[in-house]
Amino acid sequence: MAEEVASGRIVETEAYIVGDAAGHAYRGMTPRNRSLFLERGHAYVYLVYGSAYMLNVSSEIAGTGAGVLIKALEPRDGIPIMQRNRQIERLGDLARGPGRLTAALRIDRRLDGVDLCQEGALWLGCGDDNPGEIGQSIRIGIVRDANRLLRFYLRGSPFVSGPRSLRV
Repeated sequence: MAEEVASGRIVETEAYIVGDAAGHAYRGMTPRNRSLFLERGHAYVYLVYGSAYMLNVSSEIAGTGAGVLIKALEPRDGIPIMQRNRQIERLGDLARGPGRLTAALRIDRRLDGVDLCQEGALWLGCGDDNPGEIGQSIRIGIVRDANRLLRFYLRGSPFVSGPRSLRV
């Protein structure tokens, strides 16, 4: 039986840079966030509110904690797999938002620490698409350091999350 593959184009991210009070690395390394301190390109997966997983990519040299939250994905391959995982059919809602994205791709703590630069159960590839126009805004749903322009998204994509005023 062929391995089931689901993939898509990342259309929205939020950065949590070194010294960022909103970032999980702000207070230093803990058993929970140790993956943020790995060399850039590793998965940091954590459970939020006891109900949804979030996927971040470590973004600094080993020992320095920072990361990028993957917030939304434009589904490309394996759409029926994502629909089954989410138990919905509407394409626009499959991976629009970080919790929906991880549910659609069945990402959980088992993938925490995975090297996303190596092909495996979860990895980042390079697309051949024209990247389109990238928008920038404040991050969504945080209180500390909230006004930093560290959210990046593909302008005009119907798969980007958040209020319409932050998607144009």
